[in-house]
Amino acid sequence: METRPVDTCELLGALRSIVEEGKEVRLTVTGSSMNPFLIHMRDSVILGPVDRPLRRGDIVMYVRPEGRNVLHRIRRISNEGLYIIGDGQTETEGPLDKSCVWAIVKKVCRKGKWIAPGDTWWTFFSTVWLWVIPARRKIMGLARKIGI
Repeated sequence: METRPVDTCELLGALRSIVEEGKEVRLTVTGSSMNPFLIHMRDSVILGPVDRPLRRGDIVMYVRPEGRNVLHRIRRISNEGLYIIGDGQTETEGPLDKSCVWAIVKKVCRKGKWIAPGDTWWTFFSTVWLWVIPARRKIMGLARKIGI
């Protein structure tokens, strides 16, 4: 298989165009902000159009005001906008206008297994993991120490 470098902005622009046509696309996760649920270069997501009202716990692809595309989870929705956080973070970003979101994650391939909303791990990270934000660093440190 031949590989070649691709500009991230160009790639995400092309993926966004496909999603805006109403189609779904698969994207390999890069970066560590969604650890421990999604791991850099191991896991992938299926991005699709936002075809329902956004909810707490949804994983979305959005554009920050400076133009960077980011995949994070919705922590809270208010009249002011969306408050978003990565699963490996303790600081919430927001409020962001809902128009910043251009895709929602429909399902993920985690450790080679497809997981969709309603599955055990999906439910854990979209509910329990959001409740323990203040303790995340300690939990992840302990998990590393015991080899999880």
